[in-house]
Amino acid sequence: MNLPLAPEAVTAHRAGVVAIVGRPNVGKSTLLNRLAGAKLSITSSKPQTTRHRVTGIVTRPAGQIVFVDTPGYQTGHRSPLNQAMNRSVTSSLQETNAIVWVVEALKFDERDETVAKLLPPGVPVVLAVNKTDAVKDKNQLLPFISRLSLQREFVAIIPVSAEKGRQLDDLLNTVLPLLPEGPPLYGADEITTVNERFLAAEALREKLFRLLGDELPYSTTVEIDLFRQEGGLRRIHASILVDKEGQKPIVIGSQGGKLKTIASSARRDMERLFGGKVFLEVRVKVRRGWSENAATLRRMGFDS
Repeated sequence: MNLPLAPEAVTAHRAGVVAIVGRPNVGKSTLLNRLAGAKLSITSSKPQTTRHRVTGIVTRPAGQIVFVDTPGYQTGHRSPLNQAMNRSVTSSLQETNAIVWVVEALKFDERDETVAKLLPPGVPVVLAVNKTDAVKDKNQLLPFISRLSLQREFVAIIPVSAEKGRQLDDLLNTVLPLLPEGPPLYGADEITTVNERFLAAEALREKLFRLLGDELPYSTTVEIDLFRQEGGLRRIHASILVDKEGQKPIVIGSQGGKLKTIASSARRDMERLFGGKVFLEVRVKVRRGWSENAATLRRMGFDS
């Protein structure tokens, strides 16, 4: 006969939403991908790569954490696109059970302070000090963390390296008890709530950030014109939108070489993520002022 467990031995299952926030280029997307175990949010060395909320679902026996990667909060140019991204950040903060605030090790400035002012009172915050692997003198970390502890009350301050995957179990173990008791929000095999159409557009947009110059990627976006599954093959037609006529030949490159490299690299990423063959056709179109066009922003998934 199996005796019932004593009440104190029973651990309640927990589930909830955790927003990952921070200024641009502190490693939020890399952190989400590491935690979820899949490349869901695009990354590059350029700041402000992320434009949308992307979820990564982490399921453990004790609970389920739905992490939400948010765009870096924009404090500079306030274009309609940047304003839409900022609204995405602030709305995420109002719909979360806990927050992971990411700062870069040994780097804290007025942009981080702006994010700190957005953190709602009453929501538990875990501070993740990222990129600790890049700090040569680890003795500098303790005084840096001590200064950060004066910013506000934190549940914990955890030094991590999203790039190397260090201390992430500590982060998960700290966040999980902050969530409400309840059943899983999603199936155990689900790792995100965004659809494949969105992931395909983002995979292609990442290559624009990685393979074009410093400024041009910010003037581009991607629209999926066709996404159809034919057996084990995904047939995808996509358009890269640029803001000016003169930008189009730069994206296409000599004899189409640059566009071919961008599309081939994106296709390989899609096949790894989707676990199947992808036929990808990409063209470049000029749509002047797309980042200020309400209809285009709605198609990108932003509220007007």
